Amino acid sequence: MLYSVIIPCYNSSQTIEHVVSMTRDEMVRLGRGDVEFVLVNDCSPDGGKTLAVLKEMAAQYPDVKVVSLAKNSGQHNALMAALHFVKGEVIIGMDDDGQTHPSQLGKMFETFDHGYDLVYGYYPNKKHSFLRNLGSRFNDLTVNAMIQKPKDVRTSSYFIVRRFVRDYAVQYTGPYTYLLGLFMRCTKNIASMPIQHFEREVGESNYTLKSLIGLWSDIIGFSVIPLRVASFTGFFFAAVGIIFAITIVIRKLVDPTLSMGWPSLMCAITFFFGLTFLFLGMIGEYVGRLFLSMNKEPQYVIRETYNIEETEDAEDD
Repeated sequence: MLYSVIIPCYNSSQTIEHVVSMTRDEMVRLGRGDVEFVLVNDCSPDGGKTLAVLKEMAAQYPDVKVVSLAKNSGQHNALMAALHFVKGEVIIGMDDDGQTHPSQLGKMFETFDHGYDLVYGYYPNKKHSFLRNLGSRFNDLTVNAMIQKPKDVRTSSYFIVRRFVRDYAVQYTGPYTYLLGLFMRCTKNIASMPIQHFEREVGESNYTLKSLIGLWSDIIGFSVIPLRVASFTGFFFAAVGIIFAITIVIRKLVDPTLSMGWPSLMCAITFFFGLTFLFLGMIGEYVGRLFLSMNKEPQYVIRETYNIEETEDAEDD
């Protein structure tokens, strides 16, 4: 059986070769040595250093395929690009920095071999800052609510998935890729396995607060829950407003000397206007994404590939 390892690469010239080497050795140790690597250079802004290392690896190792993107597309879109070129019956998703350590593959395969279609490795103790961990927890809670992820399943960028799930996932052509949402459209036979989270080998995380918020917002494309929340909230505050209005009228009839409070009125107006614009922005986000999808905004643009045959490329296209 062929195993495909997909890794998005971003400023990883100092780490990716070691990650691939360790993964290859670990797969051989596990008796799963028939493996290929699909590495996607997500337009790393390092003066071509990452691409140079990837090209050298492709020239040296026939099991390494390289896809170079023409512009930065984000981690999930880069993974989608890799999924289009895999040949394996089982696909392994990893990071390029060594934190998704190959030494944990054995634990994940133990769970995967019980017949699951998708297994995530998750970290009980993450090597991240407090704010990053807090953001991850918030993301987990919202994902549970918005796409009905099983509460006992915890996720990360480290996963093992079967080929048929990949075959359905790559049919998605929208520009806002969220892999968990795509995978959960295909199967509910999902498990997670606690694994050790290692320190980054070099440098710091490439995720900024802006990019993390952008990644979280991609969940919107896989759920209408925010729109339903907006509707229920609107009904709730409309009902509250009517009740307050009736209460004020009754109090005024009972006590004609009662004065109306200008500050409280302005606070109420400001609050409800803010709430209105919040939900208008949410609806606008849906409409904007629909517009971009209808105009076929690309998930990614491939500049060049290495160790990928033309026939294989054409077949995927």
